[in-house]
Amino acid sequence: MVSLPNPLPGAVGLSHLRAYDWEAADGVCGGSPHLHLVCTEAYVVTGGRGAVQTLSPDGYRDVPLEAGAVAWFTPGTVHRMVQGGELRITVLMQNSGLPEAGDAVFTFPAEVLADPERYASVARLPGGTDGEVAAAARRRRDLAVEGYLPLRAALRDGDAGPYREFQRAAAGLVRERVSGWRELWRAGALATAERTGAQLDALEAGAPDYLADATASHSVPSRVGGYGMCGRRDEYEVPGTTVSRDD
Repeated sequence: MVSLPNPLPGAVGLSHLRAYDWEAADGVCGGSPHLHLVCTEAYVVTGGRGAVQTLSPDGYRDVPLEAGAVAWFTPGTVHRMVQGGELRITVLMQNSGLPEAGDAVFTFPAEVLADPERYASVARLPGGTDGEVAAAARRRRDLAVEGYLPLRAALRDGDAGPYREFQRAAAGLVRERVSGWRELWRAGALATAERTGAQLDALEAGAPDYLADATASHSVPSRVGGYGMCGRRDEYEVPGTTVSRDD
């Protein structure tokens, strides 16, 4: 098994977001609703204010966000970042590399989810000028909101059927990618956990020789102001991280 050197703690992913201030069809400013299939995501709010809207078996929630707050969502939870004023967030992502490899699925309408080629074409951002990429990111966000609003309305009315069907469609859309995800997980999060087990074994045996390999690492953003799912994104290219290819 390949093991990546010196990942962030737990082989998590790290990025900074400034939430979009584009107004959507329902009058709300913010990002693209989506879910993750195997990753828990956390928002650490570092400035401004806003909210995160979530859809889950718990129903619909609108969680306020302000500096110092932390919110996180387990796999299958649809979440939408809402801008309330200068909202800035540090994102911690379980299983670094998997969201960029397709673990994140937009809440596009059902007919888009049913066509993998069409989904890929509208999910991927094109090259071009900053204005052209921004326009494409906004169209992508609007399409995700179009599919999200009926899911939210049904869940508010006590009907979880459309939400469940979206989960099933998202899982079907990515099924063929799972073997590749497994390799990323083995090289990142699993290898990190197994390394801790080996260190515990060494300590218990009175042989802490691994401490001779102690080191420190440092990183600065490798990409600033990219267009992410929820906002302008600063990324870090650190061991265990797959930098996003389309946002």
